[in-house]
Amino acid sequence: MTSRNLFSLLFDNLTDPVKTAIEMPDGGRISYGDLVANAGQVANHLVSRGVKPGDRVAVQVEKSVEALVLYLATVRAGAVFLPLNTAYTLNELEYFITDAEPSLIVCDPAKAEGIKPIAAKVGANIDTLGSNGKGSLSDGAARTKPDFTTVSRADGDLAAILYTSGTTGRSKGAMLTHDNLASNSHSLVSYWRFTSDDILIHALPIYHTHGLFVASNVTLFARATMIFLNRFDPEQVIGLMKRATVLMGVPTFYTRLLQSPALTKESTKQMRLFISGSAPLLADTHREWSARTGHAVLERYGMTETNMNTSNPYDGERVPGAVGLPLPGVSVRVTDPETGVPIKADEIGMIEVKGPNVFKGYWRMPEKTAAEFRPDGFFITGDLGKIDGKGYVHIVGRGKDLVISGGFNVYPKEVESEIDAISGVFESAVIGVAHADFGEGVTAVVVTDKKTQLDEAGVLRALDGRLAKFKMPKRVIFVDDLPRNAMGKVQKNVLRDQYAALYEKR
Repeated sequence: MTSRNLFSLLFDNLTDPVKTAIEMPDGGRISYGDLVANAGQVANHLVSRGVKPGDRVAVQVEKSVEALVLYLATVRAGAVFLPLNTAYTLNELEYFITDAEPSLIVCDPAKAEGIKPIAAKVGANIDTLGSNGKGSLSDGAARTKPDFTTVSRADGDLAAILYTSGTTGRSKGAMLTHDNLASNSHSLVSYWRFTSDDILIHALPIYHTHGLFVASNVTLFARATMIFLNRFDPEQVIGLMKRATVLMGVPTFYTRLLQSPALTKESTKQMRLFISGSAPLLADTHREWSARTGHAVLERYGMTETNMNTSNPYDGERVPGAVGLPLPGVSVRVTDPETGVPIKADEIGMIEVKGPNVFKGYWRMPEKTAAEFRPDGFFITGDLGKIDGKGYVHIVGRGKDLVISGGFNVYPKEVESEIDAISGVFESAVIGVAHADFGEGVTAVVVTDKKTQLDEAGVLRALDGRLAKFKMPKRVIFVDDLPRNAMGKVQKNVLRDQYAALYEKR
């Protein structure tokens, strides 16, 4: 049987190995042939470190070409790639590592000492990889040969686990298969008209779906080129638009680019496509971008568990505030949240999806997995929305209290637990409030015991080091009491309405 390993699907039919796959800002280039050879060396090193097919490789490193090669090598070796946000603290890492039980952890050299006790709990080895691409991983790989026989995998075998926030407040590991990733990438290459002539500005991080699977896999499947930036810099990105064709970004990219006078119709005339995702793009931002550049941003909708589900069309109307039409092969419906019965067009309900893009389930959580799927195979996204008369999907909110800030999932309970542990805090409620830069700003509403002198700065100081930066509240508001319903449950909808204008520009 032909191997369905994602790496095989990406590279087995390579006809032009000298074509540039990755370009660095300093002018360095890596060809497709180099990428395959480098991935072979790293895969050989992983095997020498005891990594077997099916083992998890946990990775918390800064963005680099070497980090992307590590992803490809892990998949090539038949192991399961587990990327972790670089902002996670040791406190947070302990949960992910003890839950996933990786056989190898790759981290920044500066963090290795702190991770050692956690790795020891699960018997994991540790390798290092710095932002400069140096470390024990690259040293070990340099001593191996580039030849490596890609491990045969089936469609349903795991390629990656990505942790996502859940209703219990504890992150869940979404299990993504080789076919989940390959099928979705092929669909997007076609839908977004990617060709080998495209040059993508890659300014996203590579520890979540958007930057790792959408941007990287789509580019590689199309045999296109990506300009690999370590971070997002508006002026640098605008400068690159003179010779690039595509930008994938989160709404924050677009709001910050709009602040630059260098963004004009002239500076963007070479560009073919601007894509936005990971958080809602405000309709005003969509309209302002069109007015300034002459390009309509293409907004799409995906999740960690499903990859991409819908997209505004390449040809046709890109509707501000809508996330577009279901991708080929993906079914989307809106149901009554209580009964699961499909409802009519333009009625708001629970968005459910089905297709080859939908994940296999939650790692070691069979009951949770069963609860999130309908009997006919549709996945209950937890997002509330509607499908209009033209078939466009609109996201209007979430059935869960998940906050999406800057493209990252923040579950309020996790932040509330840390705030409630601060001396002098009686209780707290964390909500997401519309924010032009971040989609939603994490906002904490706090009730004190009335005896303690506690201010916003004091709360933020207490949280520093306990939470990843993206989970930190943008604002802390103090109130006498939290609004509750007759059953005593905090009414977060009332708080969201009350502070809806908190981040509006004055």
